[in-house]
Amino acid sequence: MHLTWLDWSAIIGYLGITILMGLYFRGRSGSSMEEYFVSGRSVSWWLAGTSMVATTFSADTPLLVTGLVYTQGIAGNWLWWSFLLSGMMTVFLFARLWRRSGLLTDVQFAEMRYSGKPAAFLRGFRAIYIGLLMNCLILGWVTKAMISIVSVVVGVSEHTALAICIFVIVPFTGFYVAIGGLWGVLWTDLFQFVLKMGVVIAVAYYGVTAAGGMHELLRKLQIAQPPVPAIPHGNPLKLFPDFSSGLSAETWWTLPVITLLVYLGLQWWAFWYPGAEPGGGGYIAQRIFSAKDERQGMLSVLWFNIAHYALRPWPWILVGLVAIVLYPNLDGSAAGRHPEDGYMLVLTQHLPASLRGLAIAGFLAAFMSTIATQLNWGASYLVADFYQRFIKPEGSQKHYVFVSRIVTVFLVICAAIVAAQLASIQAGWQWVLELSAGTGAVYLLRWYWWRINAWSEITAMVVALVTSLALRLLHPFSGNASVVFAKSASTTTAVTTAAWLIVTFMTRPVSQEVLVRFYRHVRPDVRGWKHVAAIAKDVKPTRDLGRNLALWLLGCAMVYSFLFGAGYAILGHPTRGTILLVIGIACLMLLLKQLRSFVEEPQAARKPGTETAAFIGH
Repeated sequence: MHLTWLDWSAIIGYLGITILMGLYFRGRSGSSMEEYFVSGRSVSWWLAGTSMVATTFSADTPLLVTGLVYTQGIAGNWLWWSFLLSGMMTVFLFARLWRRSGLLTDVQFAEMRYSGKPAAFLRGFRAIYIGLLMNCLILGWVTKAMISIVSVVVGVSEHTALAICIFVIVPFTGFYVAIGGLWGVLWTDLFQFVLKMGVVIAVAYYGVTAAGGMHELLRKLQIAQPPVPAIPHGNPLKLFPDFSSGLSAETWWTLPVITLLVYLGLQWWAFWYPGAEPGGGGYIAQRIFSAKDERQGMLSVLWFNIAHYALRPWPWILVGLVAIVLYPNLDGSAAGRHPEDGYMLVLTQHLPASLRGLAIAGFLAAFMSTIATQLNWGASYLVADFYQRFIKPEGSQKHYVFVSRIVTVFLVICAAIVAAQLASIQAGWQWVLELSAGTGAVYLLRWYWWRINAWSEITAMVVALVTSLALRLLHPFSGNASVVFAKSASTTTAVTTAAWLIVTFMTRPVSQEVLVRFYRHVRPDVRGWKHVAAIAKDVKPTRDLGRNLALWLLGCAMVYSFLFGAGYAILGHPTRGTILLVIGIACLMLLLKQLRSFVEEPQAARKPGTETAAFIGH
């Protein structure tokens, strides 16, 4: 692709805006760790929620969705659509509890909820395991996607593209994150989200036009032949797999039923995944911590789930369908092209030349918004939960901000190393999912069941890691990649769940003093804390679990109605689409009515962070 001066002007203009935002917030973010990592806990719901959406909209996402649609049809998106169940549960069951905790990072929860050396070990272990290992894996696959994009756009080899990403784009992102902190990340995320949504809508529009228009695209998809003739023909337009074809059907453009069952019945609650952690956590918890109050924190996650699952997917999906029609041989054998390459082919060959600069800026925005959050979030773990907690507990706030900036640079280097080693974007996704299979139940229950202890979490993380690695080495399962993933994930979840349950009952409970203090501070539903509540009689019992579960179901029905209603309308079924959209609007109205009745529970007046510090050893 040849870049004109107009293209370079758009790219340089975008980069200039991001760096100015970082510089603008430099003084404010540098005053304390609370300002640097959680924006002084003064962020509005719409800004925090949009930042979550922007973070999950990375450079790899359009490519991955195109690959899923190309190989498994629209139904392949259940890989991530299933996580709505987890995300909506965070809205109603966990967001207010997280905000009420007053923590700086979700890893600090270990020493707030548990006691003794196991709690301290868990905090340090999670800081390194998630903040460094898992975080660098995520940074690596996101960078891997950007390498593919740069190589196509600039017309260079992947080695040269790697050098451009590692020595130019990632350090630039690290610079504005290091100086601007979370304030800089939040406001650049808002700008970046608007830009990249405009770009993906434009790519979808011109792609569909190149395929002959929507009606012609759908007609061609009905008669299209699969890219690999040896694979039986499937229907890429189906939103669900063909349940009549058997659990492990392996036709082209078909999601195996066994895989869908794992997604809907297991993955959303059993797997840890950034942005969809069971019980919340990671950068989702960070945004909740940054909200002004509990209500704002809850609304921020609600807006995130609506925008993430109902607003964004269809422009990506349409490009995947266009790629099936325009490029029918992306099976990895023709000139090294893979299904994930379909998105960039549509962009480079069918987007008007006048929009190329904006398109490149849009992909830079997608890449940088995710990198920015991962760097800031990962640094918060490594500094607050490892360096400050275990190495230098008595440093000044300015010292910790300085160290945070050094750690951000360190994570940039680690991202480069991981990106060079990953085979594909989807490999990164699957690695993260498999390494965490079975841990999610602990993260859900630790708020609602007093018996969970630090050893429960430690066991879940270690057993999931060991089991998933063993299955990758032994290769005990057969079938295509989706079927093997489903079988491996199910096995890892079963082994991990059995292991942490056994260890929970074999080890001592958390000390009564810590349990009572946690219960007083967070006020979880009393039914899993009855013997603790009997001691803390001064705390008014909370009994909202049933209501929150009903709101969870209503929220899921709302988002899925919007998602599939829009889909059916786009795919030529206006009646079905209209009915679902009306159902979605009705669910939204009911939700808003219920949310108006939520009352913020009063908390004792205190200096922010002082009471929480008593839990975490500071």
